[in-house]
Amino acid sequence: MKVGIVGGGGRVGSNAAFTLQLIGAVSEVLLLDVNRDAAEGEALDLRHGAAYSQPIRFRAGDYADLNGAHMVIITAGLRRRPDESRLELINRNVGLFREILGNLKGVALADDAIILVVSNPVDILTYLAVKESGLPAERVIGLGTVLDTCRFRSFLAEHFGVAATDVDALILGEHGDSMVPAWSCATIAGVPLKDYPGYSKEAMDAVFERTKNSGAEAIRLKGGAGYAVGVSIAQVVNAIALDKHQVLPVSTLQTGALGISEVCFSLPTRVGRKGVEAIIEIGVSDEERAALQTSASVLKETLQKVMG
Repeated sequence: MKVGIVGGGGRVGSNAAFTLQLIGAVSEVLLLDVNRDAAEGEALDLRHGAAYSQPIRFRAGDYADLNGAHMVIITAGLRRRPDESRLELINRNVGLFREILGNLKGVALADDAIILVVSNPVDILTYLAVKESGLPAERVIGLGTVLDTCRFRSFLAEHFGVAATDVDALILGEHGDSMVPAWSCATIAGVPLKDYPGYSKEAMDAVFERTKNSGAEAIRLKGGAGYAVGVSIAQVVNAIALDKHQVLPVSTLQTGALGISEVCFSLPTRVGRKGVEAIIEIGVSDEERAALQTSASVLKETLQKVMG
């Protein structure tokens, strides 16, 4: 599988490429960036590690080099300020994103190509890609709350003193301030979270707040997230490349699950080589359902401003 990363010279794009080098199931990764030297440098550095990693071909290039690509990952965008919500990025990033989509329309991508949107605000930009990329909705996917879910599980594991891989818990809705923790279906090795030793509502609320504020904290401490988002991107890429039929909380066009439609945000979604295979309408509490509907409303208000 040939993959292109638009923004591959930046922190997120290069970390995604490095994670794919370690655990990826693709054959070629093309790095595109407005800073061509940065993309060339990242590709060179990755090639230096070829002897001890996955057999992936890395190179830098331009949009014309994306011909035949099976997936395009869009990470390009301006960084969020520490005191800025992801939605406030919209006025600064929509123009750039539309320019990227316009460039992609001139590329002869593979017939079954998939776009993976990572740039923020990811739910808004994913919706724009659904409407303006020319690809079927099932082949436009946003990273959504995959990163939030990864952080959430990691923090829960720290609290309970268990392996993070034993934690099965989801963050749903917007990748942003209105994200929703799905407490009603959270488990540790199959044991409901509320039944596990160490559970308390106060502790869980603290874990969720830490999860929600993690992005801003990473920006404050080191300028932005990198490693965890790279791992999260690789999860989605591998689910597609290996046709895993894996359930992930990616951002996709909603068409009625939980009474929500005409917005892109995250619900459990089965992902495979053809992209979105199904959106899973899980059982949630009344409180969680209401929170998800609120999250959708928040995004729709912003979409009205963007779409005119």
